[in-house]
Amino acid sequence: MRGFAIAAACVAGLAFAGPAFARCEDYVPGPKPQNTFAQDVGREFDRILDEGWIEFALYEEFAPWSFLENGKPAGIDVEIGKIIAEDIGVEPRFRLVQADETLEADLRNYVWKGATVGGRVSDVMLHVPYDSELTCRIEQVVFTGQYAAEALAIGFRLDAYPDGDKPTPAYFRFDTVAVENDSISDFYLASVGRGSVGDAIHRFPDGAAAVAAMVAGETMAVMAPLAVIEDGIGDGHDVHRPPYPGLVRSGWTIGVAVNQQHRDLGYAVDYAIEKALADGRIQAIFDQHGLTYLPPER
Repeated sequence: MRGFAIAAACVAGLAFAGPAFARCEDYVPGPKPQNTFAQDVGREFDRILDEGWIEFALYEEFAPWSFLENGKPAGIDVEIGKIIAEDIGVEPRFRLVQADETLEADLRNYVWKGATVGGRVSDVMLHVPYDSELTCRIEQVVFTGQYAAEALAIGFRLDAYPDGDKPTPAYFRFDTVAVENDSISDFYLASVGRGSVGDAIHRFPDGAAAVAAMVAGETMAVMAPLAVIEDGIGDGHDVHRPPYPGLVRSGWTIGVAVNQQHRDLGYAVDYAIEKALADGRIQAIFDQHGLTYLPPER
């Protein structure tokens, strides 16, 4: 699973209609952070300043957010990291990491503990989905610095819909659609019409592969995060964000995560992002990549 599937893991439980609860109501906490053995608690903020560099954990092979280009880290999240480092006054370093099966595992491996064998944490992890329920469930981490949002969209080939029509989920009872396997798009479309869409769904390892399949003509449309679709399409294609009946949450805010023992670092990162949001530098990154900027929910 990659970055979008991580977002799906955290959001899917809240995505479909159901009873609403007050924040943290009926929540059974896990081990308190101070009682949890920490293999590697990371560097204090003063040490980061003294040593002159900060390390960001980013998801690998996750265009347009983070990926290798000519052997060097590139993408939106890399540019966000550079903004943070510049504001703090240190050198940015980037560590591209594999996504585990859950967001909790990623945060454990890269933010507050380190992997069991040979693991170490990074100073900051970028592209972490934010939800108030997460703050109840994962006490070892501070979620802060919300800098953008992601939202589901449908991309489609214009030759497949030549009369100006734009496909909605109901179309996929008959029209073929590409999705990332085990993503929100996959779960949602599989539920439409009590499973009547099943034969039209073509599943791929990640969102970029799903978009590429649509562009290659293997399907008529693709359902994935907006930025992933916009990054992969060109002339002859379009994208829109239709209503998704029965799906309560079709978008989510993304930010950063730091070890709860390093809240001063979290404050510095949050302040850097707040300034970059206010003066338009973060939106400019999306503009440079030719992508629609979705601001974080506040």
